Amino acid sequence: MSQALHAKPKDAVVLLSGGLDSMVVAALAREAGYRVNALTIDYNQRHRREIEAARTIAAHLGASRHVILPLDLRQFGGSALTDDIAVPKGGLEEGVPVTYVPARNLVFLSLTLAWAEAIGASDIFIGVNALDYSGYPDCRPEFIAAFENVATLATRAGSEGVPFTIHAPLQFMGKDDIARETARLSLDPAMSWSCYDPQEDGRACGLCDSCRLRRDGFARAGLVDTTAYAADA
Repeated sequence: MSQALHAKPKDAVVLLSGGLDSMVVAALAREAGYRVNALTIDYNQRHRREIEAARTIAAHLGASRHVILPLDLRQFGGSALTDDIAVPKGGLEEGVPVTYVPARNLVFLSLTLAWAEAIGASDIFIGVNALDYSGYPDCRPEFIAAFENVATLATRAGSEGVPFTIHAPLQFMGKDDIARETARLSLDPAMSWSCYDPQEDGRACGLCDSCRLRRDGFARAGLVDTTAYAADA
């Protein structure tokens, strides 16, 4: 048998929030032949339902390991997701919305990098998107490129000549493209959770920015989102 058949899959650390984008990214990492090590940050967010979604997704994809790391960002506040601030329901607005969590992706990628270096992985996957997103500055391509450079500068592995690669395969996709990837990868959309304001009956609100972007993406793709929504946008 060829040497390639005996090659072990490479480890990758995937930032798995439990949202639609992170589910697709984790599946793409697996499809590319990586052994998925999933990292979910429990930051005491309002929409804690996504943590259960992350568990479901990690199990479905056969993640090698799934770490749920506690980090209580309610101690800082400053966001509708971590403070007593109402989640907007009036439609997408210009500028950075109140659902932006200060420096969230910077903090989360730093933790992802730490785990990657600890297990000898040089590949990190994140589901940021620079097209259909809510104006978050830490989703921009410039940030991802800058962090990749920082990752090499800030680590022993990088100083020893082993650079890190930050994979952001959804970066230039619209939500409709991501919905199509969900179908192509045979993923049930309802395994993931996007809503910022879960309802008491367990349904997604249907009206927050995240729900609107998700629903619009599936509609544009001509696909059914199996998620249960409490209201029509």
